Amino acid sequence: MDKTVCELFAGVGGFRVGLEAADANWDTVWANQWEPSRRRQDAFDCYCAHFGKKDIYVNEDIGTVDKASIPDHTLLVGGFPCQDYSVARTGAKGIEGKKGVLWWQIRGVLIAKHPPFVLLENVDRLLKSPGKQRGRDFGIILASFWALGYSVEWRVVNAADYGFVQRRRRTFIFAYRNDTVYGRYMHGASADRVIHQDGFFAQVFPIAPCGALHQGELGTQDLLAISDAFGFAFDTAGYMTDGMLFTAKAEPDYHGPHVLLRDIMDHGVDEKYYLDDTSLEKFKYLKGAKHIERTARNGHKYTFSEGPIAYPDPVDRPARTMLTSEGTTNRSTHVVRDLDTGRYRLLTPNETNKIQGFPEHWTDTGMTDRFQYFCMGNALVVGCITRMGRLLAEIVEQE
Repeated sequence: MDKTVCELFAGVGGFRVGLEAADANWDTVWANQWEPSRRRQDAFDCYCAHFGKKDIYVNEDIGTVDKASIPDHTLLVGGFPCQDYSVARTGAKGIEGKKGVLWWQIRGVLIAKHPPFVLLENVDRLLKSPGKQRGRDFGIILASFWALGYSVEWRVVNAADYGFVQRRRRTFIFAYRNDTVYGRYMHGASADRVIHQDGFFAQVFPIAPCGALHQGELGTQDLLAISDAFGFAFDTAGYMTDGMLFTAKAEPDYHGPHVLLRDIMDHGVDEKYYLDDTSLEKFKYLKGAKHIERTARNGHKYTFSEGPIAYPDPVDRPARTMLTSEGTTNRSTHVVRDLDTGRYRLLTPNETNKIQGFPEHWTDTGMTDRFQYFCMGNALVVGCITRMGRLLAEIVEQE
């Protein structure tokens, strides 16, 4: 089996950078990146600047792509947003998900190409959404995989818990066809062993024993029924096979080195990243504790409260989670004390590249600083993919 990859929602290439760092034989045979409502396609241009501008890298809305035209591949990867995955009946057409929801594009590729392995990334709240029917959205995803002959493992990983330089919690989903060598092997293992010892995530991101598993079942492959009535308390580690659900709270068991924010900070930083007195006061207010009386539309008065954020950010810890608003005058933006001058400043775009684990100056391909920050807020921690890519390479070699 070849180590071929299809990369959806490719951004600036985080999955690819991580996989190729793990094994140079990973070969991306098709990639798609499209930034809706933007005339400039800076992320796609960055991707092509590093990997070449080829016909197999497609800059168009994935919803318009004929999924059958995508080349066959062994591994499908992608980071997709947490959206409303609910479905509705559409008469003769059966059921249909909401327009623009990217999960349905992933499912379309699964139906058309049926790749042996799938690795996806999403925010941690995916497991609990929506708030009024907890677990429904993830249940729809799992039922889709079950109907197509896959088993699924999932894990919420905080990158900093495994030595990386960012406290970033993300849900990773690893699905595999039941008719693969790996699938047949895992089918013979108990759910407890899959989650704690033998499973994909147990090997890549070890966890401590977490007691009895919480069990349940999807009950049906009917996505409309799941959308209407399913709910389940998914925890941060889990396994689905044949519609049966097993989940537990994962506690990291990592004893290796840790990278701190100061370890990746630049020296000789350009003056434009330093903060003037006005900006310093704005950040001081934004990051401070607040108790503000507000009035709702119905006239009800209430107190809006939020606690303080460390100001400046400590450099002897991993960075906080980067958001797409990084670099703006925003409560979530990092403010650090420069290692050379002691003055307060923003992170540089290059530092945000390094926080996500990309090579230095990766996004310095002609886009503005603002969009470099945006791209890194959308990206994933490359080192997590590298760790997974090594085991994935071994799994494919056994097929």
